[in-house]
Amino acid sequence: MQNFVGVILPFVLMLVIFYVLVLVPENRRKKKYNNMLNSLVLNDEIMTKGGIIGKITNIQDDFIIVQSGPDRTRIKLSKNGILEVTKSANTSTPEK
Repeated sequence: MQNFVGVILPFVLMLVIFYVLVLVPENRRKKKYNNMLNSLVLNDEIMTKGGIIGKITNIQDDFIIVQSGPDRTRIKLSKNGILEVTKSANTSTPEK
């Protein structure tokens, strides 16, 4: 029995350490990101994962339309393409 515990204990400890160091922070990050996506409103200034900065002009279920640049170019993109909200329409201060 002691030999069995001596063999299994290191594997159990490695799984616990992996869970605490990798999975818990990743789940927190995903929850924060999903809350950010659900709180998007019109006229929020966002940055996409591709580096495009613009204002939200239309929000649909899975897509948004972003207006960017001096020519007011409109771009339709997936909500998952948003990196961060740089300026919220409600608070007008940067969120991080």
